[in-house]
Amino acid sequence: MKLVCSKSNLLNGVQIVSKAVSNKTTMSILECVMIDATKGSITLTANDMDLGIETIIEGDIIEKGAIALDAKIFLEIVRKLPDSNITIETDSSFKTIITCEKAKFNIIGKSGEDFSYLPVVEKNDSIIISQFTLKEVVRQTIFSISDNDNNKLMTGELFEINDDELKVVSLDGHRISIRKIQLKNSYSPKKVIVPGKTLNEVSKILPGGADNDVIISFTDKHIVFEFGNTTVVSRLIEGEYFRIDQMLSNDYETKVKINKKEFLNCIDRATLLVKEGDKKPIIINILDGTMELKINSILGSMNEDIDIEKQGKDLMIGFNPKFLIDALRVIDDEDVDLYMVNPKAPCFIKNQEESYIYLILPVNFTTVS
Repeated sequence: MKLVCSKSNLLNGVQIVSKAVSNKTTMSILECVMIDATKGSITLTANDMDLGIETIIEGDIIEKGAIALDAKIFLEIVRKLPDSNITIETDSSFKTIITCEKAKFNIIGKSGEDFSYLPVVEKNDSIIISQFTLKEVVRQTIFSISDNDNNKLMTGELFEINDDELKVVSLDGHRISIRKIQLKNSYSPKKVIVPGKTLNEVSKILPGGADNDVIISFTDKHIVFEFGNTTVVSRLIEGEYFRIDQMLSNDYETKVKINKKEFLNCIDRATLLVKEGDKKPIIINILDGTMELKINSILGSMNEDIDIEKQGKDLMIGFNPKFLIDALRVIDDEDVDLYMVNPKAPCFIKNQEESYIYLILPVNFTTVS
């Protein structure tokens, strides 16, 4: 095989597919990027058997062929070569010569016979969504998945389609994030659980243009994302997702309207007194026209008042400040509405249309003077 392509094209392609290279494997072929120039285009592929990414890059194929190269070494070589054209040449013993200007690397590749290309997925069920929207939906929900593998369902997000609505849900046992998106077309009902790792990686490599679409296709076991010259195939998480509707309530005893930026900045300031790993709650005292925020830790204490519009009862309630910050950071509205029942019941942050809902469980606290 012999091919020539620009450093920028090659580096971009290798960076995209490297997201699917396995870090923990006994199969060395899964640590490789496959370069396939047998069919008239240069295709790069990586696959860790749960997540596979393939992308086509521009370049000249002088001699057809294919080679699997160690992803880590190959990426570092490409990254550190001059900004010029790169030539990749292989022989029958898989010796690979990579040259760029005066730099020349000799590395040993693999035949790729054992390499697992992306599974061929029948794309009967597909939806179309803008790249920007998908990126935003992931950003606004991914923080509340669990990173604990003990409950696999919590490490993924529910994608639920009903007619022209896509609902995305994540939860970790302490909070729930829900985003609802209007799609351009109507589709048949569908529910799948997509691994958080997949959504994180897709979000990183998506250019995110509002005018560019992603085609998302589903099968019983896989989800496929197609955008530009890139295809991502991922296994789905199997199982029945949690019945979150039973956790959502429209009852409230106290409703607060507050300026989002002020609220976020105040909590952010309060966390200056909380050491990492220290689970000190922020205590919120809701009174007529004002909200008092207090935090007390071994480093000191802080309290601050914010003007609010209140409906209903006074209330004192405690939260993990990080959970409030995570939710507030991804809300774009100037003002937010908080709905609460009592100090032991969940707080809901949601807009009138319920296009976003963030449920946060309160924490117990001892009152500080």
